[in-house]
Amino acid sequence: MTETLQNHLDESIKLELNLAKLYTVLHDCFSEDEDFWWQLAMEERGHASLLQQEKKQPQPLAFFPENLLSQDLQSLVNANSTISELITRFSETPPTRYIAFKTALDLELSAGESHFQEFLESPANSYSANIFKQLNQEDRDHAERIRIYMKENNITV
Repeated sequence: MTETLQNHLDESIKLELNLAKLYTVLHDCFSEDEDFWWQLAMEERGHASLLQQEKKQPQPLAFFPENLLSQDLQSLVNANSTISELITRFSETPPTRYIAFKTALDLELSAGESHFQEFLESPANSYSANIFKQLNQEDRDHAERIRIYMKENNITV
């Protein structure tokens, strides 16, 4: 595995775990939405777990879907930095309900997360891509789910 690919994989794992941490913080902030946040957190942990399993293989990335990871390493680094700051800020001072959902929506539309969703929606071009997609079949588009939840629960400014 090349160092560049290793860095992409590590930052991608970090992104998924950071989002899971953020959604766990939001779960703790909003009892009325705790099931929603918990489900998203578990799915993000699942994404991270899939990527971590790939690192443990005898030949890491030998069968790794080439379009799974974002090609823009700096955007992953930036997203991780932003999410870490949000975890700290929201842990100290919980956001309004609207800000919580708006922030989550913005993050889900960011480079790393939207790239993962694009991968899930792309045609499967390899055996490993099919496996990743089957393992994630229950994970629907998080951004769309956030939008629907906000609408159904009248979460507006």
